[in-house]
Amino acid sequence: MPDTLPFATRFGSNAGQPVSRRDGVAKVTGTATFAADNHPEGMLHAVYVPATIARGRVTHLDVAAARAHPGVVEVITPANRPLLEGDPEAKHFMFAFRFEALQDDTVRYANQPIALVLAETLEAATEGARLLDPRYEAESPRVGLDGNTPYTVEVGAFGRRGQTVHGDVAAGHAAAVQSLDVTYETPAQYHNAMETHAVVAQWQGDQVTLDMPNQAIVMSRGAYGYYFGIPAENVLIRSPYLGGGFGSKAIPNGPTVLAILAARMTGRPVKLMLRRDQMFGPVGHRGATRQRLRIGIDAEGRMTVLDHESLATTSTFDDFVESAANASQGLYAAGALRSAHSGVRVDTGTPGPMRAPGEASGSAALECAMDEMAERAGLDPLEFRLRNYAETEPGTGLPYSSKALRECYLRGAERFGWAKRPLQPRQMRDEDGMLVGWGMGTALFHAPMFQAQARAVLRPDGTGLVETAAADMGQGAWTALAQIAADSLGLPLDKVEFRSGSSDLPDGGVAGGSGHTATAGGALHAAGRDAIDRLAQIATADPASPLFGAGNKGVTARDGRLFVTDDDSRSESYAEIIARAGGSEVIGTGSAARPPEQAAKHAMYSHGAVFAEVKVDPDLYQMRVTRLVGAFAAGRIINPKLAESQLMGGMIWGISFALHEEARFDARTGRIMNADFAGYHIPVNADVSGLEVITVHEDDPHVNALGIKGVGEIGIVGTVGAIGNAIWHATGHRIRRFPIRIEDLLRAERG
Repeated sequence: MPDTLPFATRFGSNAGQPVSRRDGVAKVTGTATFAADNHPEGMLHAVYVPATIARGRVTHLDVAAARAHPGVVEVITPANRPLLEGDPEAKHFMFAFRFEALQDDTVRYANQPIALVLAETLEAATEGARLLDPRYEAESPRVGLDGNTPYTVEVGAFGRRGQTVHGDVAAGHAAAVQSLDVTYETPAQYHNAMETHAVVAQWQGDQVTLDMPNQAIVMSRGAYGYYFGIPAENVLIRSPYLGGGFGSKAIPNGPTVLAILAARMTGRPVKLMLRRDQMFGPVGHRGATRQRLRIGIDAEGRMTVLDHESLATTSTFDDFVESAANASQGLYAAGALRSAHSGVRVDTGTPGPMRAPGEASGSAALECAMDEMAERAGLDPLEFRLRNYAETEPGTGLPYSSKALRECYLRGAERFGWAKRPLQPRQMRDEDGMLVGWGMGTALFHAPMFQAQARAVLRPDGTGLVETAAADMGQGAWTALAQIAADSLGLPLDKVEFRSGSSDLPDGGVAGGSGHTATAGGALHAAGRDAIDRLAQIATADPASPLFGAGNKGVTARDGRLFVTDDDSRSESYAEIIARAGGSEVIGTGSAARPPEQAAKHAMYSHGAVFAEVKVDPDLYQMRVTRLVGAFAAGRIINPKLAESQLMGGMIWGISFALHEEARFDARTGRIMNADFAGYHIPVNADVSGLEVITVHEDDPHVNALGIKGVGEIGIVGTVGAIGNAIWHATGHRIRRFPIRIEDLLRAERG
């Protein structure tokens, strides 16, 4: 079975089919067990007490009143908190963030944990937390992009360089016949998955079982082992279902560690589930940015320079700076490129990865700036992008592993009707007199691959079992990974059992960065191939088998049978081969990782183009996105139904970013004023209409053995800018701050 043959030719046709989610029925009928659905005998309920100031120290907690409340079992404060073996201020492993676990009475941001109350019921724990009645010695909070002195970022998020320069930037500015210098701002945004963070912790001696939503199941074992001074294998994390993650559920946080500590302290199981308002603080967010873009073009409309600077908020005690300016690397050809980042320390929880970190914020500014430059050049926005199309990765000159962006532009524009778009703004109205505008944006997101392991078993009855500690946070991993595994075993999907979501299984890697399907899928594919190879060795060495003498490489697997390649008359079922060999199951193992030398040879990205239509009331300036067409090229699509769902979800988040989502801070207290779903706006069904996704096929022999990229995040990228550009095209007003609000347009209209 040589690697040069297409995967589907080798193993069948489960992959590529629009299979419905295997976990869908369990979720819609309520039988899926999420973390907080676990209720072990003797369980205590935990409620953490959030700080109501953003900077200062706690001077008083009425512990006696809280402990006196009926049902309250324990109150944990800095005065009695047991020691942790690992330092919560240290960063000893990947994805380690400094966090608050009642080290002292210092308050570093609003909603920081300052105490934990344990009780027999949730109601008693909640009332005990209220009775603590904290008092503070408060200091003036530092809030927003102007709240502190900026500093230069040397190393940004995920180890990315703080500054990247290709070519002579000064010469590029000097050579420009037309230039643009604009600044865009994006707000702080907070994770608000349907399932808030939760944990049910149970200790047995020096072993702990954690039921929790987790995007990095095996990796997290080591983290919790570090904090509690036990071997990683003594930590069992069970995470079969996640109600959304978006980056925040791969990282240990203070409330979770405190709940685990409380379970050890009391000798009883402990459950903690964050309230919605408590999501605004200790579990990460997308930092606010202020981005300056300077673009120069020559007489032909080709860029001589693309100079992108970003200032982003981070916490006072850790470093995670949104790498927004990196959105300008890898996309458009320019004579010179520069991306530079700086940070400003403010009194908030530390930002962290949030769906399309860096690219979501950066592309919002970049794609709007590209339209502004196209307008100055007198060019259609699509034509301007095509004139600056990069055939190789800008700056590095590396060839793309695959790039079907031209086809994305073509198919998206054709489906949308872009050719009918007037160049000047405020030229279109609908039958009701609403202003109509059309905008577009280009999407780019890297195609990573991490490390993973898997196990595949062929059972005596001819069915299969595959295992890997993957994480399904809503993207459909249970289904897509099972499709890959079934093909690798040459079995129908309904003949394969898929086990996942537990840290005692082989490491499925991190569900994040749009790399999970490629990573865990690659390991499953390798494990399945190994099992088939082992079965083929048994059959071809057995004189009683029709496959005898064919040789391991001369055998093909499909539909639960092994066939001699190019001779379907010679075949035998898996069950027959195993029975004659003694009836023992056949076990294969596999791993996946991208060799560093392969990564150094090609630039690996998913690409796309998003076209947006908005309608704006000419009197009230209410805005509505009425159509979105996104065309995306993301390698080989394992499940078109799930991929379309993910891309749509990303585009809907783009609507949220462009028009709805923003954390508003009180400058006096540093508290977030809209820390709930009433004030923190996200789109609902009524905000979304006319959504269409086109997937453009790509064969990518370089990105990984399966040709898979990722679709989880690229849907956001490009969508925000497309909507911003459409609003300009409808109204003639360029708003350079997201989310775009009615008052922004009214203010612009009044001049």
